[in-house]
Amino acid sequence: MRNKNVTWRALKMYHGFHPAYFPIKGLAILLSNFSPYFNLWMSAEIVTALYQGRSKEEVYLLAAATLLVNLFVRIVEAFMGWAAKNSLEILENNQELAFYNKTLSLDYDKLEDPKIRQLRRKIVENSWINSYGVVHMRLQIEGLMADLVKLVFSLILMAEMVSLMMRTSFQWLGLLLLALMFGAAALAIISDNVGNRKISAQWDKSGELMLWENQFSAGTQLQGMDNRIYRQQLLLNKLEKQLNDEHLRIFSAVCKKSFLYSVPNVVLSRLSGLFACLIVCLYCIIGAFPIGSIIKYVGYLEGLMNSIKGIFLKIGGLKINERFLETWLEYFDIKNDMYQGSLAVEKRSDGQYEILFRNVSFRYAGSDEDALKHINLSLRVGERLAVVGMNGSGKTTFIKLLCRLYDPTEGEVILNDFNVRKYDYRQYLELFSVVFQDYNLLSVPLGNNVASAAQWDQERAERLLRQAGFGERYEKMPKGLETPLYKDFDEDGVNVSGGEAQKIALARALYRDAPFIILDEPTAALDPIAEAEIYARFDEIVGDRTAIYISHRLSSCRFCDRIAVFDGGRIVQMGTHEELLADEGGRYYELWQAQAQYYA
Repeated sequence: MRNKNVTWRALKMYHGFHPAYFPIKGLAILLSNFSPYFNLWMSAEIVTALYQGRSKEEVYLLAAATLLVNLFVRIVEAFMGWAAKNSLEILENNQELAFYNKTLSLDYDKLEDPKIRQLRRKIVENSWINSYGVVHMRLQIEGLMADLVKLVFSLILMAEMVSLMMRTSFQWLGLLLLALMFGAAALAIISDNVGNRKISAQWDKSGELMLWENQFSAGTQLQGMDNRIYRQQLLLNKLEKQLNDEHLRIFSAVCKKSFLYSVPNVVLSRLSGLFACLIVCLYCIIGAFPIGSIIKYVGYLEGLMNSIKGIFLKIGGLKINERFLETWLEYFDIKNDMYQGSLAVEKRSDGQYEILFRNVSFRYAGSDEDALKHINLSLRVGERLAVVGMNGSGKTTFIKLLCRLYDPTEGEVILNDFNVRKYDYRQYLELFSVVFQDYNLLSVPLGNNVASAAQWDQERAERLLRQAGFGERYEKMPKGLETPLYKDFDEDGVNVSGGEAQKIALARALYRDAPFIILDEPTAALDPIAEAEIYARFDEIVGDRTAIYISHRLSSCRFCDRIAVFDGGRIVQMGTHEELLADEGGRYYELWQAQAQYYA
């Protein structure tokens, strides 16, 4: 059952991103709606003055007052409109920032959970389809504020009309016509709400189809080389036509139903307006209203009807939007359940940290099989450990558990005699420098990328870049460490090749100066000999720190103290390169022989 307070809760949260926005916007709406009602009033007074033959001075005074008040209101309204736009920019930026901060604050296992990934994707997709979600809520609230302002203005100014009607002997006629007017307006509102509810689901289908079509188009653009080599254009044209035909069918059906449902609403709305005109005209004929009141009171009554109708429509729009707000709130309600720990990690200048995997198994969410099975392994201080195996053997999962991106499903990971779960989570992460196989560099200056911080040590960053093999390319950087990478935010940015990016990532890992250095197949795209050269260079500059090299190729294993061979989520062999190669029936010998031609 849907939570009745979902809109109110979402609005409170959204308002908290920038509390000044709605008051500023409300004042801007108040000013923008003041002028039409004031002008109706003054127009009626001017027409009445002309009809009654008042002096020119009085008419000129009324006209001058109208112009001056409008000028003042327009100036203030322009200023408030500018303030509202700036405030909206801050609100939207803060909302986006809160969404991304929520993503970054989630436990890593939740980021990889398919259900949570789908939830995040749904929020983004909903915002693309008719701006459903918080943007739709904001627009409806702003419309509701405008309608409420119009309603208040109309009721205040209409009080004069009702007062004049009640002074005549035809009160019953006025009350009857008012009842008919409100009755027709109420039926129009009901008809409109019913129609909107019935076609909203079809609009959703149309929006989802458009999103699918856009994704298909983006995919075919990315595959442009394949299209040309395999001459896929006829096939793609056929698929595109099928999508377009289906979109046209759904869109036509929605438009047809929208038209049919709008007919009763239009008829009843016009009928309500007719009753409003009858009221004003009849009472003008019998002399109860001044002649100028035809302009004034008809405008007020139409404003009253439109504002009442608008209020119900906005409330209905908020109700329709609630299921999208629930998705948005559900994402922000996700709780982290990884224990953060409180034990301080000892700061050791000698790097004496020893890690033990004790009967560790792990299973990913939604999987029926363990990715790691009963791993027992000790990491000795200052050693070089190579982790090898075929794709899917559990190498990267092992690193994720070592860095505590995940907690074991079974068993425990021990650091210096304590379970790593007891240590402060952030302090534990600081023990590791990792170059993952899917590492990322940011579109910021080179120095920021190396230091992963707002400030950097120039001498240290330059030295590590040269040690990582980036020195020759660095000398060509026009602004040194201030040179932006890529052109996403700066047209003077520099694009780097895949190999150059890998060297920057290696320098970043060294800059952190953590006691554990891990390379998780960051050179998988290179040929085996180039990979071996990079590993050899990196090994020279690691020093006495503990280094772990992950690879499904074996060129990086010869200089390591030990090699752990993974297969099917288990460690099936452990030893030096020579020891494992001597076991001709072992998995390592099999892998080596399969790759030996590349190392000849």
